[in-house]
Amino acid sequence: MGNGHFEQFAVQIPAGKVTLEGNLALPEGCAGVVLFAHGSGSSRYSPRNQFVASELFDAGIGSLLIDLLTPDEDMQYDTRFDIALLTQRLAAATAWLRKEPSTRSLKIGYFGASTGAAAALQAAAAKGSRIAAVVSRGGRPDLAGEKALAQVSAPTLLIVGGNDDLVIQLNREAHDRLRCTKELVVVPGATHLFEEPGTLEDVAKYATLWFRRYFGERLH
Repeated sequence: MGNGHFEQFAVQIPAGKVTLEGNLALPEGCAGVVLFAHGSGSSRYSPRNQFVASELFDAGIGSLLIDLLTPDEDMQYDTRFDIALLTQRLAAATAWLRKEPSTRSLKIGYFGASTGAAAALQAAAAKGSRIAAVVSRGGRPDLAGEKALAQVSAPTLLIVGGNDDLVIQLNREAHDRLRCTKELVVVPGATHLFEEPGTLEDVAKYATLWFRRYFGERLH
């Protein structure tokens, strides 16, 4: 798992009346940074997202893992599924990346899981978002809504587990509504959280290839 040099720095990001906590990791000479939008009940310390971020780091891609909700907000069921609020917070984090000296020249991608995938696609659909690529892992892209899906221009990769039947169907329907460059990958034998041996490694591999394709080579 990774090469042991995956170093993250704590950052604080203003978003309206709240401050969001995040972990930023930037390998030397990276061409892009991936903003992670995790699902409900998860956090920036999610072992699955941390693993994917460390694999991206090894491939020369930066990451910003962020809690889109404050601890109090995350305790409220309704807030966890407030896609519009999650999208606003994601947009605020994106704006921060565009102003932060260490990241403002980098391309930005989104990696969304569960409800975070819907927020990532809504944020990518916003006019002038300039998002380079989107990856969804076990996501609910359908929750982004038909209008947003049709307006996404960033190349989008949807990854679902082969044993996650309902989510496969929802992703297929969302895939049909996307008009951008798009791909749907089904990981054989994987359930919703990709807990089966080797399945999360597959997710990281597909995500890394996708972001490298649309970020271009690192800046060395």
